[in-house]
Amino acid sequence: MGCDMKKTGILKFGLFALAVAGMVTAMAPQKAAAQGIFSSIFSGGGGGWQSGRQVVPFTTRYGVRVIVVSLGDRRLYYVHRKGQAISYPIGVPTGRAMWTGVQRVSQKRVNPPWTPTAQMRRENPKLPAHVRGGDPRNPLGVRALYLGSTLYRIHGTDAPWTVGRNVSRGCIRLYNNDIIDLYNRTRVGTKVIVTNRRIMG
Repeated sequence: MGCDMKKTGILKFGLFALAVAGMVTAMAPQKAAAQGIFSSIFSGGGGGWQSGRQVVPFTTRYGVRVIVVSLGDRRLYYVHRKGQAISYPIGVPTGRAMWTGVQRVSQKRVNPPWTPTAQMRRENPKLPAHVRGGDPRNPLGVRALYLGSTLYRIHGTDAPWTVGRNVSRGCIRLYNNDIIDLYNRTRVGTKVIVTNRRIMG
């Protein structure tokens, strides 16, 4: 359950190339049915393994080991020392799903399972009833940080092309390599501040 893995649109089909050994490789993913669910079948499985993180100078108004999500920047900042943060590109909520506020990390999950809500399945009947954790087609990717008692999460992705866009109904998504890095740095109880304000712009 939780954040919406809404249909992200139609992606162009790539051409299939035959290797000398007779292998067929898909050159581009198909239409994304959820966040990108099942697209990984065509893109080699387990998408989202890029990384866009970097260490940046950061305002000292926030404490160390705090997560600041700037919807305006489309970046998540983990303050790892005073005056410095690790910056990660993110996919952010869209439309009326935009939200701001303060939460705490209430749970951490490796290979989280995904169950779309009834509303999601009404909007897209092709969605599966459940996707097990660890499945390369899982829209939550390989790690998830749960926010308070909400259905919102900071998580990975099987659809890397959605990072940097307004795509969800509340969750924050990162590349899988980046969520692993953030997951390893984050403790249960970590403060998460979500703001519309641009910080680095």
